[in-house]
Amino acid sequence: MDRPITTLFMLMSVDGKISTGASDHLDVDKDFPKIAGVKEGLHQYYEIEQTTDLWSLNSGRVQAKIGINSADMPNKTPVSFVVIDNSHLKEHGVRYLCALSKQFVLVTSNAKHPAFEIEEDNLHIIYQNEQLSLKDVLTKLKSQYSCERITIQTGGTLNELFLREKLIDYLDIVVAPVLVGGKDTSTLIDGKSLLSESELSRLGVLKLQECVVLENSYLRLRYRVIH
Repeated sequence: MDRPITTLFMLMSVDGKISTGASDHLDVDKDFPKIAGVKEGLHQYYEIEQTTDLWSLNSGRVQAKIGINSADMPNKTPVSFVVIDNSHLKEHGVRYLCALSKQFVLVTSNAKHPAFEIEEDNLHIIYQNEQLSLKDVLTKLKSQYSCERITIQTGGTLNELFLREKLIDYLDIVVAPVLVGGKDTSTLIDGKSLLSESELSRLGVLKLQECVVLENSYLRLRYRVIH
């Protein structure tokens, strides 16, 4: 395979929501710890997250939501981060990710992104001046940066692009015991809906590998995607 093996790893509600609402001010990482019946088992998700791949792919929007554009500088981790971003990361956010990452790879089509003005030994930029090609990004991650396996933790819109382009190999989902609702609240897979029977080949068919009942009514579901 000319790209890394990919795993979509997400925390979601029973109804498939990956946010607590349709506003960027609402976020499961910030809000679940406040909710009785949900906060008690939340630590299990973060413990599992610590066992995921040493390459992690995120979106700039998600990173901005969790506050890295103004957060105190973190300690270095052994994880290399890939972030797809055109406008959400500020200079501080880029420097934060450089401080956090073993290697930080920014994917952007914005020629004026603040990352171009920053010099850090571990900062790399994949510039795409046309439509985003996730396959091309993944191919370059393997060929140029020796990335063999990567965990995807992006939003519903990017997740849909990975799905439709057949670039998800495994799913690892932690299900929190809560219903969120709201048609505009982001789900595990958002993006464009299918409109005809001829598009059914674009569905992601799954084979269950493991179902683990965790504490405090949480579940962990692990699937292999059948290509």
